[in-house]
Amino acid sequence: MKLISWNVNGLRACVEKGFMDFFGSVDADIFCIQESKLQEGQISLESSGYLQYWNYAQKKGYSGTAVFTRIEPLSHSYGIGIGEHDTEGRVITLEFDTFFLVNVYTPNAKRALERLDYRMVWEDLFRAYLKELDGKKPVIVCGDMNVAHKEIDLKNPSSNRKNAGFTDEERGKFTELLDAGFIDTYRHFYPEKKDAYTWWSYMFNARAKNAGWRIDYFCTSERLKDRLCGAGIHSDVMGSDHCPVELGINL
Repeated sequence: MKLISWNVNGLRACVEKGFMDFFGSVDADIFCIQESKLQEGQISLESSGYLQYWNYAQKKGYSGTAVFTRIEPLSHSYGIGIGEHDTEGRVITLEFDTFFLVNVYTPNAKRALERLDYRMVWEDLFRAYLKELDGKKPVIVCGDMNVAHKEIDLKNPSSNRKNAGFTDEERGKFTELLDAGFIDTYRHFYPEKKDAYTWWSYMFNARAKNAGWRIDYFCTSERLKDRLCGAGIHSDVMGSDHCPVELGINL
């Protein structure tokens, strides 16, 4: 089974930059997107053979997630079941016979860390949500998690130590997720690989210089480790300031 996750940073703009070409050529079984920046009815995508699930933010032009799947799920849900945290379209969960698929766009702590306190609350609630699911079936969680976990996961760790996405607090929460029984699948296959990034600033010609961050992930329940068969980063795919990431798994 091939799964793809991509923060498209505005799906309508990404469609104009070749989104459907990649969607068709990559031939994924499940394709997740984050930051669609859409309201219902603002786009219509022809995705023959795929069911579509959309979670929209109440705020127009903000956040939002979607999942395209060839495999019909047993059930689907939006959010984490807590109303005050489910207004930004950040989570879609699909239940299949043998696993849960969770697509997430984690809140950004923002400049000056103005949303860091909220981010910490969110992290604890989201981890609890994943652990509850994991008590029923193994979980695959993917998306833009807005954190570079280790120094190897960004180009300039020393100068970004107190910036959103690389604070000790955010990194610590990702460690807590792994300690709760989850695997960072890319590091499972490539524990020492450097210069492997999924996001680059639009400023300072960062992508051409590969001065990036790895903040997009596939994480799975620990007990799926023996079923993992590959992980990848499609750094050559343009259309967003993020690139798609991939997981191969036998399920």
